[in-house]
Amino acid sequence: MAISSIEELEKIMKLTTAEKNWKEEGPSLSMLISDNVLSLMDKDDESDPIRRQFVPTEYENINSSESIDPLKEVENSKTKVLIHRYKNRAALLLTSRCFSYCRHCFRRRFTSKEEGYIREDELIDAAAYLKEHKEIKEVLLTGGDLFTISDERLDHIFSVLKEAREDIIYRLCTRAFVSNPDRFTPSLMSIIKKHNHGAPFMLMCQFNHPRELSQKAIDAVAMFVDMGIPAFNQAVLLEGVNDSVDTLEELSNKLLYNRIKPYYLFQGDLVDGTAHLRTSLKKGLELEKELRVRLSGLAMPQYTMDLPDGGGKIVLTENYILGLEDGKWQIKSPFSEEKREYPEKEDDQS
Repeated sequence: MAISSIEELEKIMKLTTAEKNWKEEGPSLSMLISDNVLSLMDKDDESDPIRRQFVPTEYENINSSESIDPLKEVENSKTKVLIHRYKNRAALLLTSRCFSYCRHCFRRRFTSKEEGYIREDELIDAAAYLKEHKEIKEVLLTGGDLFTISDERLDHIFSVLKEAREDIIYRLCTRAFVSNPDRFTPSLMSIIKKHNHGAPFMLMCQFNHPRELSQKAIDAVAMFVDMGIPAFNQAVLLEGVNDSVDTLEELSNKLLYNRIKPYYLFQGDLVDGTAHLRTSLKKGLELEKELRVRLSGLAMPQYTMDLPDGGGKIVLTENYILGLEDGKWQIKSPFSEEKREYPEKEDDQS
């Protein structure tokens, strides 16, 4: 049974003072820890990387005057649940609920709140907007976690969306492989298969630590991949969780081995209540630089920041280009940092 209060959690594990002092107030979001997350957690280790992601602490209650909506999603909402921030893609918030609430959640203004599941009128409004705006090529089906929605309701939602725009790529964004891998039943997978026509579904996972890739999680992802649905991982760089090059190297290689492409490694967003889980940008760049030496191109995720104030995504990387001298680019190698030259092509005068 999922744990939803500090009092319940204290009955099964010894809590730190910071954990005991957490209050569900201010920028904080509700507490919910699933059975599967508890099974992954080392309950005797205060610094356990799974524990840090799901057990709240008093540091969430510190008012840092940061934003509750750093990506400006509310400002870019075209209906109550449809966010259109980039020209060619949108996000559709299908629910405010998850199987477990991650303490680094950037959408804590919405997640775990009372909105619940998308209403029929909201779904129809969103579908109408997508039908009208042909420039939208991809839609993130997110929330919350879409797989908290019942099979029957998901079947209906997919039907409405596919009828509106079969040419849109719908990204299935979920953390359920970590929080509730038993959710991926034959019944659910038959619904996914039924609607996987036209533009393909894309599966967007979030595994932040190698231990989250349990056999149950791996088997569940494999059902999508075997159906022809590509799987991508969007990890978040988190202090005390995965902020070591050895951990990230293991995670990336384990993902790739199990047919999941390491896609993004996100720098933490400037969301109120999450500062204690963010790494410094300096450290993130150092990790990215070392990973680029250790990992293959297939295993290397893009270290990415979603710029504050809705500035959009940028890739963060070591600058290997030193400049242009005498018609030749001066470039250092990531493997030795020795300088190489690459001639600039002269403008075509013909």
